[in-house]
Amino acid sequence: MNLRNLLFFLFIFSALNFAENSISELHKQLLELPGIEVKVLEPDSHFTEAFEIFLVQPVNHLNPNNGPKFTQRIYLRHTDFGQPMIMNNEGYATSSKRRTELAKIIKCNEMFVEHRYFGESKPDSSLGWEYLTTAQAAADHKRIVDLFKTIYTGKWVSTGISKGGQTSIFFKYYYPEAVDAWVPYVAPLNLAQEDERILEFFDNVGTKECRNKIIDFQRAVLKNRDDIIPLLEKRRNKKNYHFVLGMEKTLEYAVFEYAFSFWQWGRSSCEEIPEPDSSPDSLFKHLTKVSSFSYFDSAASSYYLPFYYQAYTEIGYYGYDTEAFSDLLVEVKEPIASSIFFAPKDTELKFNDRLMIDVHTFIKNHGDNMLFIYGENDAWSATSAEVSPKTNAVKMVKKDGNHRTRIYSFEGEELEKIYSTLENWLAVKIDR
Repeated sequence: MNLRNLLFFLFIFSALNFAENSISELHKQLLELPGIEVKVLEPDSHFTEAFEIFLVQPVNHLNPNNGPKFTQRIYLRHTDFGQPMIMNNEGYATSSKRRTELAKIIKCNEMFVEHRYFGESKPDSSLGWEYLTTAQAAADHKRIVDLFKTIYTGKWVSTGISKGGQTSIFFKYYYPEAVDAWVPYVAPLNLAQEDERILEFFDNVGTKECRNKIIDFQRAVLKNRDDIIPLLEKRRNKKNYHFVLGMEKTLEYAVFEYAFSFWQWGRSSCEEIPEPDSSPDSLFKHLTKVSSFSYFDSAASSYYLPFYYQAYTEIGYYGYDTEAFSDLLVEVKEPIASSIFFAPKDTELKFNDRLMIDVHTFIKNHGDNMLFIYGENDAWSATSAEVSPKTNAVKMVKKDGNHRTRIYSFEGEELEKIYSTLENWLAVKIDR
């Protein structure tokens, strides 16, 4: 070997040796996990390392070795191997920008797990929808916990917001000992394909004056539809929306959705609702603020297609009571307007009317170490999980809270109860 070749060999050897030594201990352990692809990210907050991970998963966990596979996206942020791991079970897609409130409170590790059939975690489309079930998704999460527990030896928490909170509840149902605690936020537990308890909620939430004002506003929009439709068309063109229902029906559904969105998100107060004799411009501006028309755009419909499949086969949803507007409707004639038209058209939507009842019963009787967070005025609180003295579960409902209610929404004794509960279950000390 001549001198030039020897120097080149030594350079390559040194470079490879440096690259190997520059990889952190965590990175090495991640690469040793089966079916893992790892990309290093820049950490922030209290984290020291961050990764985007793709894990090969079986599409059908009942046939894990021989069936088709898909890759599931995970975002991992690390602080200490012995600290708790907050596992956020997403109900939809996820992104590198997402953060958990719990990891900030406890100052520990966190991971976000994208839900199967969403984002970058989609099986081959030729497989259809049959493997998009709560059982299969829970099996995804159980496999992830089992793999990563070989690295993270501290306490584990399953959490999630809204549909992610539902996903966490289902994880508890299928694998009740998988982690140490569960913290579902604002998570409904619907007992029917379109749960009527949500319609009953609108008859009781807030004050009677506010409820009447909402109905008066909805009727005013429909009475002014001839002036509002051109405003909607202008907005559609500006936003490049494609309404799958057409203009007239989209307006009617936006009016129906208004009450749900008003209470769910709390973006407006009762005092801000325009009077019925307000101008069409004012009515439309307020409607747009509260009941976003993007919900009815084809892009949103496509993104949420897997959700609607789940809603109308297992996890339930809601319909709209149209009685208060029946004399003003042009397109919708049903007394209860359904959203089932958003669900996939190429498959049978047979609802499992026992599963959610079984989950509900299980949580009441065996839902230990579950901390539920809800907002009182959130429309989804109408179908919230129920706790009983048979378990040590804690249900916290923020007075006048909405779908954005979080642990930091609480104060005083209520916040202290949440902190002390987490400290007890996770053997940690939370800074006050």
